[in-house]
Amino acid sequence: MELAQLGLVTVLTLVLAAFVAGWVDAVVGGGGLIQLPALLIGLPESTPPAAILGTNKISSVWGTATSSILYAIKVRPDWRSVLPLVVGSSVGSALGASVARYLPKEVFTPIVLVALIVVAIYTWRRPQLGLVTERKQVGRRHYLLTLAIGLGVGAYDGILGPGTGTFFVILLVGVLGWGFLDASAQAKIANLVTNLSAIAVFAAHGVILWQLGLLMGAANLVGGFLGARTAISRGNTFVRKVFLAVVALLIVRLAYDVLRGLL
Repeated sequence: MELAQLGLVTVLTLVLAAFVAGWVDAVVGGGGLIQLPALLIGLPESTPPAAILGTNKISSVWGTATSSILYAIKVRPDWRSVLPLVVGSSVGSALGASVARYLPKEVFTPIVLVALIVVAIYTWRRPQLGLVTERKQVGRRHYLLTLAIGLGVGAYDGILGPGTGTFFVILLVGVLGWGFLDASAQAKIANLVTNLSAIAVFAAHGVILWQLGLLMGAANLVGGFLGARTAISRGNTFVRKVFLAVVALLIVRLAYDVLRGLL
């Protein structure tokens, strides 16, 4: 599909959505809440779902890569913890993307909605959660749980995607005890790997809209750079507030999808 077929207004709207998604995703994850619905609305109804998912990955990977590098330099995450998270994320995402073409979205949306409501209540009722790093697990147990988080969230990202960074962050904070800023840094690196793994699968099936994806990717890159700088300078308290706001928007969006399916 050529860009000229979409029209200037549609292309500009999708580029703007990619920029905003890059900023949100760099701070706390959840940029797919903005970018994926924009693609679903902006692209023709005849566009295959796999093409939309693949194009979304091509766009978001650039902002994720930029914010990952900035976090790695400024926050300096614990690479011994990042490694099992990345390995699990890569395997999970590839598996998820492989089955994404066969599993209907309707199967997952209600489950994800309930999970996000639990996450929102859990975070809201614990004002000090994630404001400082207090690791809850040590040794082998810590690394096995990190690997499991990577596998689970990576698989979700390959299958569906929106909220992946959010799930990474809350599990790294709630299960392992990282602060929000440390968790965001690790989540960005893991999310970069899940995106690359899913892109490899979608590209192998030839379903990515490369021109549109790369154009949106440039905007996503700028948004990701600015978002990471904002999060690093503002710290854990700011990231926690944005996290709760993004979770609330995800809940509203998914609740709308569920209700529309029932009516």
